[in-house]
Amino acid sequence: MSASPFWETVPLAKMSRAQWESLCDGCGRCCVHKLEDDETGEIFQTNVACRLLDVKTGRCGDYANRKAQVPECVRLTPARLEEIGWLPDSCAYLRVYRGQGLADWHPLISGDPESVKRAGISVAGRVISETHAGELENHIVEGEF
Repeated sequence: MSASPFWETVPLAKMSRAQWESLCDGCGRCCVHKLEDDETGEIFQTNVACRLLDVKTGRCGDYANRKAQVPECVRLTPARLEEIGWLPDSCAYLRVYRGQGLADWHPLISGDPESVKRAGISVAGRVISETHAGELENHIVEGEF
């Protein structure tokens, strides 16, 4: 009998940095701009990605230095999971936090980083860069990707 995977046995707050980072499925959804209605607090999804996101691959072009280049970039931590209300239900961090485990398309399960794209979870090829977008209000999309 093999040992349980780390995400089933190690609490999020106790994971090593490598374990935490490996939970990211690379979908790029957290790198897509959202708009919040000032009056209602409602969050609206756009099809506009951070300028650092490679829109073809769905991966950050400078992950190690992203906060220096994009100060408003959100760094996910176990403590912040509850306060960030716009993470998609497919987010591996949320799924593990909620005790749901990883989806079958997650690279740690499938063994293939491309499985995220095949499952239709990745934003790759479905967003445009903020450098070309103009006003975000013109790019609101219905629902999640």
